[in-house]
Amino acid sequence: MRLRFLAAALLFAIAPAAAQAADVTVFAAASLAETVNRLAGDYQRQSGKSVAVSLAASSALARQIEASGGADIFISADEEWMDYLDRKGLIDRASRKNLLGNRLVLVAPAGGADIAVKPGFDLMGALKGGRLAMADPDSVPAGKYGRDALARLGAWDKAAGRVVRAENVRVALAYVARGEAPLGIVYETDARAEPRVRIAGIFPENTHAPILYPVALTRDAKPDARGFLAYLSSPVARALFTKHGFTAK
Repeated sequence: MRLRFLAAALLFAIAPAAAQAADVTVFAAASLAETVNRLAGDYQRQSGKSVAVSLAASSALARQIEASGGADIFISADEEWMDYLDRKGLIDRASRKNLLGNRLVLVAPAGGADIAVKPGFDLMGALKGGRLAMADPDSVPAGKYGRDALARLGAWDKAAGRVVRAENVRVALAYVARGEAPLGIVYETDARAEPRVRIAGIFPENTHAPILYPVALTRDAKPDARGFLAYLSSPVARALFTKHGFTAK
């Protein structure tokens, strides 16, 4: 655990100085890159308040908040890491809400064939000796959802030894986009953001826990953070999230 905290601290020690001086600092799951960066820029132009966004795996972000703070708003890709901070008294519980939903998909390089993702499907055959790219299933939400889904479908035991564990879901996506892995497990929104991949199959929703993105103010959030938190649920934000494939809650 200590080593994980040190790794998280190192990650954010090299963050741009602008993030430290911003009116609002948002720690957001990597799968939110396009949407949260866009909303941060729009909000800054409208309000005059600067918003810095740090993107990484929810696990790394939560550990950084625990280790040394630095965030005003946390958007996790699952409830577990938000619960983790809640149990430690590090979020404003009254501000917490589920912001978004998503779907889990199997991606392949553009031009690949469809794969019927169902109980007993031949994942190893589809890999053709290659690797399966996914976020670390031991800690990162997208990886945990993927591991659970494959286990429910009877494919995890064979696939586990072929997994390339990525630090977050966008790195897993990049492995497939660059042709370094023939298949990957990511969110639908990630697949839609990368033209070099296609959705080969969709995991049935009953194979994993609901994919929810809770958001909350941190315990020591600056006053200006409440304005941006409200903006994340505004009609403009909801329309952008929906455009990128999220389900707005």
